[in-house]
Amino acid sequence: MTLSLSLIKQTMDAHLGEHVLVTAQAGRRKLIKRHGVLSETFNSVFVVELDKENSKFERVSYSYTDVLTRNIRIVFDGENSENIDEAESVSVEN
Repeated sequence: MTLSLSLIKQTMDAHLGEHVLVTAQAGRRKLIKRHGVLSETFNSVFVVELDKENSKFERVSYSYTDVLTRNIRIVFDGENSENIDEAESVSVEN
């Protein structure tokens, strides 16, 4: 199965309200890790409400293209770290 934007959105829709760890590339060798709750999904983007004590911002949004191009990595808390599509080693994890 190939990874597509619609598959990524379906996965995000299935995990609405769950705690997530988002790891984003912020430069050549810099990664930013943010903890929060997946609060909303839209046609092109999804919104993560960030933990208030660990963040300067209330929420942050990312596009599904960021996941597809592996600019960000999403890990849902409370589940094993098994990939959606093991053959492709995608960046959205369960």
